[in-house]
Amino acid sequence: MIEAARNIDLNKLPSHVGVIMDGNGRWAVQKRLPRTGGHSEGLKRAKDIAKAASDLGIKYLTLYVFSTENWKRTRQEVGFLMGLIHSHLRQELDFYRENQIRVRLLGDMSGLPIDVQHDIMEAQKDTESFSGTTVCLAINYGGRDEIIRGIRKLASEGFSMDEVTEQSLSDAFDVPELPDVDLMIRTGGEQRLSNFLLWKSAYAELIFSKTLWPDYGKEEFLKDIGEFQTRNRRFGAAPA
Repeated sequence: MIEAARNIDLNKLPSHVGVIMDGNGRWAVQKRLPRTGGHSEGLKRAKDIAKAASDLGIKYLTLYVFSTENWKRTRQEVGFLMGLIHSHLRQELDFYRENQIRVRLLGDMSGLPIDVQHDIMEAQKDTESFSGTTVCLAINYGGRDEIIRGIRKLASEGFSMDEVTEQSLSDAFDVPELPDVDLMIRTGGEQRLSNFLLWKSAYAELIFSKTLWPDYGKEEFLKDIGEFQTRNRRFGAAPA
């Protein structure tokens, strides 16, 4: 095991880790590659971190793959990203099976290409019985959009305003069983949430890494888990 893992208390792991995988484009520019090269390399890191989370026994890992705002990028880049998602979901079932990783979608599936919708549904079906880490892929996802869709779902089910609670709204989200985020990691040097898991991150511990996502590896991930375990989480209460 990597040196950083020796200091990790397996009894104090975050239940849910969210990751904003930022820096693919800048990494590609530094390497004098097209931006698509950064996304391809970034996909490899996503797989590495999913494996690391699985090895540790982290219950939920949510990866910010494609936001509702990412449609503003060039048609070429968006098309490449959709193709990358398509090929990944089709080719990685053996990886998910080997590590007992369950795949779930966060986001508005109706806005995705038909072939990607099919791939997501197949991946969720093929892995639904797996008992290891649940990896939530946030695709065509926005935190505000998820909240609005949740409210509309409650309204369509006949909920009155008096019946709407934090729990009922949370149950109307894309993955109802998804717990609040314990640890939020953002790579690439930026320090903002960028509309990611806004409801679930109310009391998340935040770690902002300067490392560009394609250079973010298992060792830094383990160090970030170790850093999380040093935090004093009070959830609004006064210090003991």
